[in-house]
Amino acid sequence: MNLLEKETLGKTGLEVTRVGLGCAAIGGLYGDIPDEQAYAVVSRALSLGMNLFDTAPLYGYGKSEMRLGKALAGVPRERFVLATKVGRLLVPKEMGSTEQDGQWGNPPPVRPRFDFSYDAVMRSFEESLKRLNVDRIDILHIHDPDNHYDQAIRGAYSALDKLRSQRLIRGVSAGMNQSEMLARFAREGDFDCFLLAGRYSLLEQGALDELFPLCAKKNIGIMLGGTYNSGILAKELKPGAKYNYADAPPEILEKARGLQALASRYNVSLKAAASQFALAHPVVTTIIPGTRVPERVDENLNVLRERIPSEFWAELKAKKLIRPDAPVPNV
Repeated sequence: MNLLEKETLGKTGLEVTRVGLGCAAIGGLYGDIPDEQAYAVVSRALSLGMNLFDTAPLYGYGKSEMRLGKALAGVPRERFVLATKVGRLLVPKEMGSTEQDGQWGNPPPVRPRFDFSYDAVMRSFEESLKRLNVDRIDILHIHDPDNHYDQAIRGAYSALDKLRSQRLIRGVSAGMNQSEMLARFAREGDFDCFLLAGRYSLLEQGALDELFPLCAKKNIGIMLGGTYNSGILAKELKPGAKYNYADAPPEILEKARGLQALASRYNVSLKAAASQFALAHPVVTTIIPGTRVPERVDENLNVLRERIPSEFWAELKAKKLIRPDAPVPNV
């Protein structure tokens, strides 16, 4: 597999590398970093040949978009594909939600407010263009509409469909931490791609039931985020290991220990297994791991080149650590 060879993302017509950069961390996820360090992460991804960058107004309450825009300034526009999100407007601090304040280090004096209406999405698009300092955005995801489906399909989807018809964006998408509502979007709208975060990994494969078959049928490309499930598949297992942005529950810890034990027996990096497994499904076009450290951009690419024996994948299935119908890499 040539990881930096580009593949078409669903119906967007956009050519993206198999590995891109998720940009929550450069927005200060779980603690801020200096501006120059954020720029260095983006610069390293570009220098390695990655061309897909995924951000959101939520990430650092605008800080990720602003930092990404500055890091990409002067880079020829055809060299990168830019994705951001709609559904949360950034409003004065007293008018927005402080629920996620603890996730972001040193955020600006604004806060997010859910709004999936047509007008709010158009406003969000224009504000993202300014923060990113670009004249176009390639992909817009409807971001986390879990409790707002009706407004999202009537308002946000209609706005994105309009922007696509005007050729102001190329990809109409939704980005969520669940597969069930994405499947509903696939059935009821004309989507080009989806961002599925954390719900297709070595720890869970529920997307195989409905979402992935629908995407294969409708040529909807999948971007996968959260393939390390908030770090539990990327770090040594310790008390307080994170899964789905919180402390891992006992049953997840038990399964992760089983995965780690098998990986150790085969002298396989669990991080490599997690990344290679994620890319093995044919509807998955790209994965977008994030990092706050430039050197980890290299690591996220290099683990995909690690050789993993076929016996490892076979034993994962034999021990029921992954589903028997889950595609695994060709060795």
